[in-house]
Amino acid sequence: MTDDANQLKGPDLARGIALSDLSENIPFLGHAGGEQMVLVRQGAEVFALAHQCTHYHGPLAEGLAAEGGLRCPWHHACFDLRTGEALRAPAIDPLDIWEVTTRDGKAFVGAKRASRPAKAPRKTMPDRIVILGGGAAGFAAAEQLRRDGYQGELTMLSGETAPPIDRPNLSKDYLAGSAPEEWMPLRPDHFYADKGIDLRLGTSVAAIDRGARQLQLADGGTVPYDRLLLATGAEPVRLSVPGADQPHVHTLRTLADCRGIIASIKEAKRVAVIGASFIGLEVAASLRTRGIETHVIAPETVPMEKILGAEMGRFVRALHEERGVIFHLGEGVAGFEGKDVKLKSGASLKADLVVTGVGVRPRIALAEKAGLTIDRGVAVNAWLETSDPAILAAGDIARWPDPHTGQNIRVEHWVLAERHGQAAARILMGEREKFEGVPFFWSQHYDVPVNYVGHAESWDAIDIEGDIAARDCILRYRKNGRVLAVASIYRDIASLQAELAMEKSYA
Repeated sequence: MTDDANQLKGPDLARGIALSDLSENIPFLGHAGGEQMVLVRQGAEVFALAHQCTHYHGPLAEGLAAEGGLRCPWHHACFDLRTGEALRAPAIDPLDIWEVTTRDGKAFVGAKRASRPAKAPRKTMPDRIVILGGGAAGFAAAEQLRRDGYQGELTMLSGETAPPIDRPNLSKDYLAGSAPEEWMPLRPDHFYADKGIDLRLGTSVAAIDRGARQLQLADGGTVPYDRLLLATGAEPVRLSVPGADQPHVHTLRTLADCRGIIASIKEAKRVAVIGASFIGLEVAASLRTRGIETHVIAPETVPMEKILGAEMGRFVRALHEERGVIFHLGEGVAGFEGKDVKLKSGASLKADLVVTGVGVRPRIALAEKAGLTIDRGVAVNAWLETSDPAILAAGDIARWPDPHTGQNIRVEHWVLAERHGQAAARILMGEREKFEGVPFFWSQHYDVPVNYVGHAESWDAIDIEGDIAARDCILRYRKNGRVLAVASIYRDIASLQAELAMEKSYA
């Protein structure tokens, strides 16, 4: 029993519910056998699934059912209505499902279905797949390969010291102190051995030998491959100003980085965050949540204006100022002298702790050295294949043809990287299905989430529906009359519908 019987919501579905009470594709909350669940009717069929997303426990009764899937309102994961399988990141684990029978105009929930048997082993080539990178794309690819029955050698090389983690939480709940570290790993350590994934942490690769189809390691060793997935991700841009190498000046990308910041917080009374990007402002929110005086220094006059537009940017600034964040906008950093942050205007600010969030750059040096085609990232086709068909690229480094915008784009979003990795896994196993996923990200500022679907590098109009200041709005970014992206606050169904509409536009 997963819920207290006194807290179960909706009717007892074991006793039956009239089919006329179930609207087509509208999740219906109920319970059976002491467990909460949702029912979804599609045509003459009714499906019963667990009521919470397996990612962050989003309420699926508030989600969207469409195209045979149930989509989470929070972070746009999608589950198969028939099997409960997680079809789309950020969810990885399946949902519990129950038997449903219909008779006399009613639907009755029966027993929980047995756990799904492992997929049958597939006789697939290549025999050896190597994944270079231990982030979102690399992990998602390895997990999907094993989930889909791949039985060949699978090696995952990561330069990080920790197994794959829930990286978005580094700047959100973990840094804020509301998420314990045991929540951070995407899978427990034994998962990799159990699944036959040779995860090698702290491994530095010196070169890709395409002719010999092997990776040359920095320690002199080699790792052969039949197919290679490059998922090397991005690295923080570091300020090249005097004093930026001092120990109290931090960047945030890895678990070790975040641990260092948290350790420094104990002695810090004032922090300076350099950069008003999503990462910078999420860090500011997390540190203010801990009660630390927080200053944000950035060259722009409106935070995130280039991504969200001026009105949303001003709202985000006001949201932080309500919590006590102090902004120094239209300003740059000239250097650090001890605990003094020297600004380009000539002013200075004392800070016990500095966190820089001035952007990231794709780690493409290995790909470039190997002679792969580079286009402000690693150029790939619709099947995520590089200029060498034995090598795929996914995640932050990949620039791929986006069918919605009609342009080659590169996107640094966690969920997109996971979906790239899942698609790459299927392609490596022989499926010739183009990657046509819609980019999605979310950003959390205190208790206000901002969801963003699509990709708009520029626009000529922003349609605003609702009230931004009231935290109830959806913004549509248009160019030449076409909606390229949608941002929203507490308009979850509209955000999911926008994603679905973009997917359908690819057909």
